[in-house]
Amino acid sequence: MSFDTLGLSEKVLTAVTDAGFSEPTKIQAEAIPPALERKDVLGLAQTGSGKTAAFTLPMLNILEKGRARARMPRTLILEPTRELAAQVHEAFELLGKNHKLNIALLMGGVSFEEQNRKIDRGADVVIATPGRLLDHVERGKLMLTHIEIFVVDEADRMLDMGFIPDIERVAKLLPITRQTLFFSATMPPEIQRLTNQFLHNPVEIKAQALSSTAETITQRAVYAPSDEASKRDALRDLMRGHTNDVKNAIIFANRKTTVAVLEKSLQKHGFSCGALHGDMDQRSRLKTLDAFRNNDITYLIASDVAARGLDIPDVSHVYNYDVPTHSEDYVHRIGRTGRAGRLGNAYTLVKWEEFRALKDIEDLIKKAIDWDGEAPSDEEIAESISSKGRRRRGSRSTGPKPKPAAKKARSRKTEEKPQVVEKQEQAPVEAKLEKRHPEEKPQRERGGRGHGRGGRGRDSDHDDTPSMFTEENMPAFLARPAI
Repeated sequence: MSFDTLGLSEKVLTAVTDAGFSEPTKIQAEAIPPALERKDVLGLAQTGSGKTAAFTLPMLNILEKGRARARMPRTLILEPTRELAAQVHEAFELLGKNHKLNIALLMGGVSFEEQNRKIDRGADVVIATPGRLLDHVERGKLMLTHIEIFVVDEADRMLDMGFIPDIERVAKLLPITRQTLFFSATMPPEIQRLTNQFLHNPVEIKAQALSSTAETITQRAVYAPSDEASKRDALRDLMRGHTNDVKNAIIFANRKTTVAVLEKSLQKHGFSCGALHGDMDQRSRLKTLDAFRNNDITYLIASDVAARGLDIPDVSHVYNYDVPTHSEDYVHRIGRTGRAGRLGNAYTLVKWEEFRALKDIEDLIKKAIDWDGEAPSDEEIAESISSKGRRRRGSRSTGPKPKPAAKKARSRKTEEKPQVVEKQEQAPVEAKLEKRHPEEKPQRERGGRGHGRGGRGRDSDHDDTPSMFTEENMPAFLARPAI
């Protein structure tokens, strides 16, 4: 099958040919015709299968007729991250070079003024992250009442990042007559609920089994020590063993702090690398991505902000320094390699306490992941899974559980704690009194609690503190009898 059979216009076909595309992928071949018929589409396909062109090409075809008004865009594409939004913008510029379209890219890290100028001229296409889009709407700079086509890309990633309430808010601002294109690599129950809410009799397309991985990717697990320093050593040893095979590689970690530590460690040991995570400003992110695409750096160390949808065509290796927290993220991470039929390699470092997470991944992709090098014993795997992956003392022991007696002892200490705190609170007060009147003791030591200015408590009748006057220095008016 060729693109000529899909019903695209001559302008679009010319741009497709110039871009070097000869045959559509499965998701493109099945999604483009119903999209051109203005039907809602639910596209389910693994990452790297060409979903971006599956909605970009029919949108370009439809946008050839009509013009956008100021602050009233015609089409809207929501993306979960800035990188994905910028990538879709690049796709529109490449494939829409024969169309004179005004494209507004709305995302954080860029000034509002520049984005407002694009909107004020009339945007045919708005590509946005949910937060920045709603910022423009709330400022009264953007109206969504004339949207003809609404695209939600990487919907499951939107779910993971907490954007579902924002998407629901946006959907309520759109006209009911809009066309909706919904694309995702996985379909958890929450996303299924959204499709039922947003889509009207959609054409459902499954380009492959959900949550599957490409057959062109060689997947391996590596048994890693639990100690972080030793684990970094294991990663470097693994990377050195692949030096002759690596063209470029992405190293994924679960935390931004881990990304920073890995970057510093690998640079110290002579590896050409850069970091990409959510705390970086937009200019630094794009600069690092460009350096990676241009092979100025060999290794890109990233958090999951780079796991979804980034189009870096020829990544030879993916290293998971951490097993992903969510099994679905594993599919997206290793999908950065083995794209468009190319061969790829994915290695995952697995600590003892992560065996259960690895088993969950295998259950999701319905495929066993072989071990590279020394493999753990069946007993170790069973022990980890049965103990729910609790972290152990050292690398081979879960450590003894506290005995009941120890728990009681801790309980008694907890009960005594308020008394200790009370003494700590009283000490500064007494110290101040001693400093102010060193010859006098605080009232609470002379008996009774201070009451008003006189300092005599309700137990003052029983006070045994000696008087400050004697018979020799007693004033005469005090010696008079009471009348």
